[in-house]
Amino acid sequence: MKKILFVHLLNDYSGSPKVLSLVISATKGSYDVELYTGWSEAGFLSNITKTHNQYYYKWYSNKFLTLASFLFSQIHLFYKIISRKNDFDIVYINTMLPFGAALAGKLLRKKVIYHIHETSIKPAVFKRFLRFVILKIANKLIFVSASLRESESFMGIKSNTIYNTLDKDFLLKAKTNRIQPKDSKGFNVLMICSLKAYKGITEFVAIAKKCEKADIDFTLVLNADASEIKQYFTNTYVPNNLKLVGRQKDVHSFYNKSNVVLNLSRPDEWVETFGLTILEAMAYGLPVIVPPVGGPAEIVRDGCEGFLISSYGISKIGNKIMELSKNKSYYEVLSQNAAKRVEDFNEETFSMEILNAINE
Repeated sequence: MKKILFVHLLNDYSGSPKVLSLVISATKGSYDVELYTGWSEAGFLSNITKTHNQYYYKWYSNKFLTLASFLFSQIHLFYKIISRKNDFDIVYINTMLPFGAALAGKLLRKKVIYHIHETSIKPAVFKRFLRFVILKIANKLIFVSASLRESESFMGIKSNTIYNTLDKDFLLKAKTNRIQPKDSKGFNVLMICSLKAYKGITEFVAIAKKCEKADIDFTLVLNADASEIKQYFTNTYVPNNLKLVGRQKDVHSFYNKSNVVLNLSRPDEWVETFGLTILEAMAYGLPVIVPPVGGPAEIVRDGCEGFLISSYGISKIGNKIMELSKNKSYYEVLSQNAAKRVEDFNEETFSMEILNAINE
């Protein structure tokens, strides 16, 4: 049986490692699999393979220290894989970042596949370097959306667009919870994101403030610990109807209490290439309000499962939320459409397309 080495930088509870966990699950029956990730405590990639190799990597609040740590991590990763010589067949690299694995795969004349999730990498010179490595080494590229494939096209490299999916356990739990009465009163708006300004955190706070007198509650779940959140909001007014929550392993309870989910990534700073939380929300039958660009615009049809509105349209978003909180029949139509739309992103199709792409 052929062996695939899957490579990822940071194993946490964010979108890209979650997608990779589904890729690994899809290939287990057809390939022998091993995993390489940077040092981390736990994430979606923990305990998913029999062999999980770790290489040095540490994130720092200082960007220069983080860059130095990243570069050293790729040297460490390179030597770990190059020492394997000929006991594997394919290197499958998740995101554009782990270039050390690509260099090792090239020198050992192995097939190198990149699963590309991102486009907003800074500084620009760093992104150009990563693109150069991909252009010279990759045998196959998998993009998470058509818009990403178009914006990050690499001439001469075979490419596939494979949309992300949700695992069967998540869908089953969402479906079970969806048919149950809401376990909270009032109208609740949720956003789950990283603790980054470009994710629209300021805009979310402003929308909550706009709806403060409309008996609408807001919850912001951030991929950060309590101390980081406290520091970030030190000089920020947080309205009484907004609750801040730290990093979560299981987000089902938050979706179950919510009525609407937002994605407010700033379209001029961070173009969402897919948006897994959008799909998760829709599995719960929750209407979504998302950016009108990138992957979200391929998932959500404006006025059908939710709305395509720029995060800078704070008043427009606030008005839509208040409208949905009052118009129950309109809300139900959007809710049913959202739950139905998720069926187009099923795990069976995802697994088949992943295997076909690897086997080509």
